[in-house]
Amino acid sequence: MIELVHPPGRESTLTEMRGLRERVPLQSLLRKDVASNGPSWLPLGLVLGAIGAVGYADHHVVSVSLVYLYILPVGLGAIFLRRIISYSLIVACVLFHDYYSPRNINVGLRVFHNLSAMLCFAFVVYVIRRYMEQREALAKTVQHQRDDLLKDVELAAQVQRLFLPLDKPAIPGLEIAGMMQPARGVSGDYYDYIPINAHTTQIVIADVAGKGVPAALLMSATAAAMRLEANHDRNMLEQVERLNTGIHAVSDAERYVTLLIAEIDVHKRTLKYVNCGHNPALLLRASTGTLTRLNSTCPPIGLSPEEICELTSTELSPGDVVVFYTDGVTEAENQIGEEFGMERLSAIVRGGSSLSAKNLMIDIYNASANFCGNDFNDDVTLLVVKCNFNGSPALNS
Repeated sequence: MIELVHPPGRESTLTEMRGLRERVPLQSLLRKDVASNGPSWLPLGLVLGAIGAVGYADHHVVSVSLVYLYILPVGLGAIFLRRIISYSLIVACVLFHDYYSPRNINVGLRVFHNLSAMLCFAFVVYVIRRYMEQREALAKTVQHQRDDLLKDVELAAQVQRLFLPLDKPAIPGLEIAGMMQPARGVSGDYYDYIPINAHTTQIVIADVAGKGVPAALLMSATAAAMRLEANHDRNMLEQVERLNTGIHAVSDAERYVTLLIAEIDVHKRTLKYVNCGHNPALLLRASTGTLTRLNSTCPPIGLSPEEICELTSTELSPGDVVVFYTDGVTEAENQIGEEFGMERLSAIVRGGSSLSAKNLMIDIYNASANFCGNDFNDDVTLLVVKCNFNGSPALNS
């Protein structure tokens, strides 16, 4: 068997070169922000290339001194290289010019010429480095403020989640599932289900006009007001009136809340609701397969000092499904700007009538997410209620 052996001289040279690269990595010559972005050889190549190009011209032009052309590589060095390297480059460039430029001038004039060039280059490097340092300080300040803002937004999102229901209401005969997916860190959507008694629960879904922090703040005010309403009489028309007064007092003309409050009584098998400008909930009749929209009955909350609403009631049957949602679902857009729309939502609700409330909710969300490539323009909130009544007739009292 023949063994391949590298020549000793070549092996030792490669070892020394590797050791040199380990001892003096290219990144150690560059400024920290430059070394962390992109290949390290590129800025060094630009500096050395500029020195070579200027040196070549300076060597061939004898009639005049081209020393001040070295301001190009010196300036590039001030931008890319560390402080001590960039100032050392000044001396290197002047010595390079003095050695390779074939001019016969007086020694004193030559020294003065070189010293004046060094002072000029030093001033240029100082100005450029000061600018770069101020730019770095500004970038660090902006990054720090951005990090603080993200922390504040995350904290606000955590506070918002406290307003969402933790547990489903234990109402026999009702299966309820709900979710909210913010388009940003915080959301302008809100939902809740609040038990009234052992056989009745109230469903709330709301959407604040706008996005971001302003909408989230108004959403929190709405959620807090709804929680306070738990201590009052559960008359939905009076609830809406009190909410409208409170929201109108803290919002402007551009901020309002669409709200849908529904009350489901398992014993009476009835659904009463007030829809204040919100997207119409969908009621799927299990017996006929028809889909009914629970349309708006009054303007959104907060638009005017007074709110004149209408209470609507409908009967429920075993197997009926009610789907509440915000416009983040129906207005989700695909790549060509087409909206998910009511027709697609209705088709999914019809096709999922046999599913559980949770699985139907997941199907709706997944369908809209797939449609828009999981890139929602608005907050997405879904609430699905399935009526699993037994065979006994409804109670009248």
